[in-house]
Amino acid sequence: MQVAAGIRARVCDRSWAFLHAEAGSVAVCGASSDWAFRRLNGYGVPAGSVGTVRKATTAMKCLGLMSGTSLDGVDCAMVDIRPGRFTLRITLLAHRTRPYPPALRQRLLSLIQSGTTEDVCRLHVAVGEVFARVANQTIRQARVSADEIALIGSHGQTVWHGPGRMVLPGVGSVRSSLQIGDPSVIAERTGITTVADFRARDVAAGGEGAPLTPYLHHQLFLSRKTSRLVVNLGGIANVTYLPGGGTLKDVLAFDTGPCNLLLDGLIAMATNGKQLMDRNGVLASRGHHREPLTASLLTHAFCSRHPPKSTGREEFDEWYVQRVWQRAKQHRLSLADTLASGCAGIARTIRQSWHWLPGPVDEVIVGGGGVRNRGLMRALRQQCGSSRVMSMESVGVNSKMVEAMAFAVYACQTIRGIPTNLPSVTGARCPVVLGTIAPGRNASLRFSRRSRSQ
Repeated sequence: MQVAAGIRARVCDRSWAFLHAEAGSVAVCGASSDWAFRRLNGYGVPAGSVGTVRKATTAMKCLGLMSGTSLDGVDCAMVDIRPGRFTLRITLLAHRTRPYPPALRQRLLSLIQSGTTEDVCRLHVAVGEVFARVANQTIRQARVSADEIALIGSHGQTVWHGPGRMVLPGVGSVRSSLQIGDPSVIAERTGITTVADFRARDVAAGGEGAPLTPYLHHQLFLSRKTSRLVVNLGGIANVTYLPGGGTLKDVLAFDTGPCNLLLDGLIAMATNGKQLMDRNGVLASRGHHREPLTASLLTHAFCSRHPPKSTGREEFDEWYVQRVWQRAKQHRLSLADTLASGCAGIARTIRQSWHWLPGPVDEVIVGGGGVRNRGLMRALRQQCGSSRVMSMESVGVNSKMVEAMAFAVYACQTIRGIPTNLPSVTGARCPVVLGTIAPGRNASLRFSRRSRSQ
């Protein structure tokens, strides 16, 4: 567990600053079609339905929990969130990563590929238990009391992401996305109110439910003059475009295709599961990309699909990795050259995504686990230009913890009634407040005080 003293990010909440400046409260986005727009940095808030936004008056310590498509473990970020006049000030206090137990990781992979309803039910609880343990360990090792933690925001573990519409007889067209990791278990084991299931509300509002981190990207990385592309090299790679001086409404973001999911899968397949990743990209950096394999990666239909778009293991599963491995063997490629070719393909899909962007890219800021892969970063610099590409660390942000930090912030915003989805990214009809709430033992005390203060 590492304590990140002094790493501070000023997080702009300018899109909702107008609400905070209002006396009393105003209605936030609901399902109402009667739009009574207020000008909010490019977005309007419809008169409607689902509660009120109140001025943030107190500091909060919150935990964010995240496990991504790579299924490599659970990230936990402890953040201090303090209100400013037009910004939230976020300090990363501590963070921890815990790998999944190997048997649990294998069961999760099996669940995604061929699981039963019983598997879903049992693993929903099991993942919740693991998340709760990581949260408690982070609290203990940071030497703070659980009573000091106001909220936990838990993304959970995605086991199915189906943003494409499916017509069900008698129901109609539906989209779906499912994350397991029971928030009631987390709230019970930690005693802390837990917000989870963030994607479902965006999906219900007609969106894809992903990507969600662009809200935080906008606040962390927006420049007044420089147009930036934020790249997340996770299990799935995604990009967030932030035009210089742009508003939340100007943000464009989408998935570009498989990333660590492909690279980890290839090395696991080549070593019969004895090695699960190319640590630091040692093998990939020694190899040379071979154009036939690299070019074949870009023939997948997802690469040419127009945004908004998101994906996961549903499209890029074990069979996809196996087909790539078979092509590599047909071309008689070494494992190092196969990985280098995969890195080149990933970088090329990111570079080719630029033709959907409405303006230039001055800087490329990279985060996620892939930022430590030397072969992948080399390929990205070759595609995007070395002078443009930098890590999140170079601008003072812990790249490994950005997504966990995001869900800590989103839990805080959910309690305050502030939407954190971006319709320009997900395709939702309007901004909505995300998440469902599992009250902890701290809930009655904390929220009774809040009610009296308001």
